[in-house]
Amino acid sequence: MTHTLLHLLARGGKAALARALAQMERAPDAGETVALLDAAYGAPVAHVVGVTGPPGVGKSTLMNTLIKGWRTRGRTVGVIAVDPSSRRTGGALLGDRTRLAIDPEDQGVFIRSMAARDTLGGLAALTVAGMVLMRALYDMVLIETVGVGQSETDVVGVADTVVFCIQPGSGDSLQFMKAGIVEIPHIVLVTKADMGKPAARAQADVRGALSLVEPWSEEDGTSWSVPVLLVSAPAREGLAEAIAAIDSHGTHLREGNRLRAARRAQAEQWLMTAIQERFGREGAKRVGVPSLAEDQSPFHRLQEIWTILGTGA
Repeated sequence: MTHTLLHLLARGGKAALARALAQMERAPDAGETVALLDAAYGAPVAHVVGVTGPPGVGKSTLMNTLIKGWRTRGRTVGVIAVDPSSRRTGGALLGDRTRLAIDPEDQGVFIRSMAARDTLGGLAALTVAGMVLMRALYDMVLIETVGVGQSETDVVGVADTVVFCIQPGSGDSLQFMKAGIVEIPHIVLVTKADMGKPAARAQADVRGALSLVEPWSEEDGTSWSVPVLLVSAPAREGLAEAIAAIDSHGTHLREGNRLRAARRAQAEQWLMTAIQERFGREGAKRVGVPSLAEDQSPFHRLQEIWTILGTGA
């Protein structure tokens, strides 16, 4: 079943994926939707990269450059661009697809805008499901958070590698020093490196802030030191180094059982959030802290819990 569903979706190209995502939004609990997500969850391929940072820092320009860099290297890319929402329609307000200069005929790149709506963590409610589906079809999945000033820490719960962008001379480096942000990234990129001294100063400030916190540590005792790199997306300056850093973190995660353990923890967190949103505090209390068996899909588990609570069992 897994191979059949994903094979048919892959053969259908971007049009088939667009239809699948639309169906997922319309009927997230339909048996067909859950079966597809179960299949995708069990067959991950991509390295998932989250790009976050304050508005105006140049995330979309950076994404353009990363996509082109990966395509030059022969990698396929799926993109989820999370936008702020229209108060009137609930739809994506900025439409990041229009800001990403991608060849529409290139079957190796797929871009989907999602509206954040009432989600305050920088992600859309369906980001996880969309990511899981794209993760089974592409070499890289790139997720851009909403970037309108809300807390954007939720990206840690969906991406394998989190890239935090900082703009020189804007006070972003001081904002970064707040504990809730300094603990987010695996990689920090100082954008607009062509500004010269202000960019170098921002890089030094961030390195100083990182020196005051514990590095990312793994259960096996190893740690990851967060690199702080200068990039200028329009000039493609620092692009190779940024891609190399992302690849290096991916290699770090694949050593031992780190990547699988991190993704399982993310899935359990998503499941807990979904239960609370759907069934409220009392429903979540009845369920308790959900756990997943080895390689069990959180989408299938949510459907099981839905059946139990829906019947009053």
